[in-house]
Amino acid sequence: MPKFDTRVQELRYRIIKEITKHTYTDDLVSCFYDIPKVIVPGPAPSMRCCIYKERAIVQERIKLTMDASSTKDSNPIRVIPIACDECPLGGYIVGDACRGCIAHRCSEACPKDAITFGIHDRLRASIDKNKCINCGLCAKACPYNAIENRIRPCEKACKNKAISPDPVTNAAHINDDNCIHCGACVYMCPFGAIVDESYILDIVKMLREEKHVYAVVAPSIAGNFTEYKLNQVITAIKKLGFSEVIEAALGADIVALNESKELSKEGKLLSSCCPSFVTYIKKNFPTLAKHISTSLSPMATISKLIKEKNPTCKIVFIGPCTSKKYEIKLETVKPYVDSALTFEELQALIDNANIDIGSLKGSSFYKIGSKYGRGFAKCGGLSNAVKKALEESNIDFKVNGLACSGIKEIRNALNDMKNGTSDVNFIEGMMCDGGCIGGPCNLNHQMKNKILIDKYSQEASTSIQSTVNEIDLD
Repeated sequence: MPKFDTRVQELRYRIIKEITKHTYTDDLVSCFYDIPKVIVPGPAPSMRCCIYKERAIVQERIKLTMDASSTKDSNPIRVIPIACDECPLGGYIVGDACRGCIAHRCSEACPKDAITFGIHDRLRASIDKNKCINCGLCAKACPYNAIENRIRPCEKACKNKAISPDPVTNAAHINDDNCIHCGACVYMCPFGAIVDESYILDIVKMLREEKHVYAVVAPSIAGNFTEYKLNQVITAIKKLGFSEVIEAALGADIVALNESKELSKEGKLLSSCCPSFVTYIKKNFPTLAKHISTSLSPMATISKLIKEKNPTCKIVFIGPCTSKKYEIKLETVKPYVDSALTFEELQALIDNANIDIGSLKGSSFYKIGSKYGRGFAKCGGLSNAVKKALEESNIDFKVNGLACSGIKEIRNALNDMKNGTSDVNFIEGMMCDGGCIGGPCNLNHQMKNKILIDKYSQEASTSIQSTVNEIDLD
């Protein structure tokens, strides 16, 4: 069993592994009711009130995967309502630190008269939830910090306020108008009630029926499967049926060259590599959307080249990102990328095939990127690449760039650009903290992973231009 950060990740892995197993044996439908018993053997429950509810949730996960191929919904992030019933509703509550003081600053600050005293306790304050509007003024006024805002983990993780309780069921509800598909809620939900769609059925069908299936792999793979050598993992991917394994870093090199030229021409640019960053701009800062780079993402850029050389091939992106599952549905990307697979799902595919990665002889990528292309895995990597590309192209343009990761940094940077209070002319936005190395579907998130990605980057060519010039996909 691979090591994951949480049992939720482990559960997702086990379910995908079982689905994969029965997809290959062509009996997934007939085994629909049997798989939950494998995942939850009983007789005692291990996660919830009873094994029957645990099994029902597993069934919902299987059904979601079976329906993923036919869904027309562009948002790959879904809520399983039956799994979302253990978190208390958010809102401000009075804790044990309340001393029942006579100052009553909390009630004086409340604009809705929602705070009273002596209801449940002779002295302590109480908050009437029917009146409370969660403004937080009482918490700011309390000298004892006795009033706290209990926010559900999914709501707390979603910095764009796309998640709120359903008014009928109280389960988490995703507002698609605000969702940027970053997957932070998927990773943070303690009960695994929020999931990203899995296209594993389509991918297995490709591997079984198609002659040429390319795997385009994100640079952050160097921080995953850490107990093995990377070249062994590449061999394992090929053993699954992929005809070639190519680095998305090569697409990143092309993007760096394109964005450097676009930046020098336009004078101001917002990066286009992170689909969640692009979506966030369009939804929250529409007046800045005109500055978004016209370049496709590294994934789409290298896939486009492959498709131009081999139009009948299939391409699957492998990475740590839920947002890529949204990006592949975009009209600008759909012709080039056929599906997306996370590292968690890749691990399940490999283990289902009984591939012992550690025993394999290593092999190399079909094509590789430069040190700078590989550096896209970390926040700041794109900015460094653009500066290098300007230098190699002999373009005399001074970059005043800002690399941001996480929505707070991004929001501040975009606000400054919008208000004209910043002289920054290039913003690199990576929605996951730290960049792709912080993606929700990495196998784990440790400092060791970051060190391995740095080492991996240093092993490649230091020239972007020469790497791109050597591209030959024949």
